[in-house]
Amino acid sequence: MITEDKFFKKGCILMANLVDKINKKHMKPNIPEFRVGDIVRVDVWVKEGKKERIQAFEGIVIAKKGSGVSETFSVRKKSGSVGVVRVFPVNTPTIDKITVVKKGMVRRAKLNFIKNMRKEYKVKERNSSMKELAQNKEAK
Repeated sequence: MITEDKFFKKGCILMANLVDKINKKHMKPNIPEFRVGDIVRVDVWVKEGKKERIQAFEGIVIAKKGSGVSETFSVRKKSGSVGVVRVFPVNTPTIDKITVVKKGMVRRAKLNFIKNMRKEYKVKERNSSMKELAQNKEAK
């Protein structure tokens, strides 16, 4: 005989599996690995009237948060003398592709202090890791 506790636990496991399957279906497989401090180009589908086109938004990643389907990242760029920050969900269908232009090395998890700076923030370029060097040697 099944008690209520065992039935409840079994039902939770089945529900968790169902949620995982749904989340996996909505994840994008072609997202490159990028960190805070990297300069990225995000190609976004923009709808103007009846027409759709791709618009590129290139800037520095100042924050990443969340995980799985609900992961988001913030990109900041300077347009003229005005700073523009845009938050993108990673797995949204409006993003066509994400390209890492330059890998940056920073010592912070969030670069929100850049918003208040008058000067442009300089980011050091991240050197390629030992793994990448080993892979390049093997490929040759």
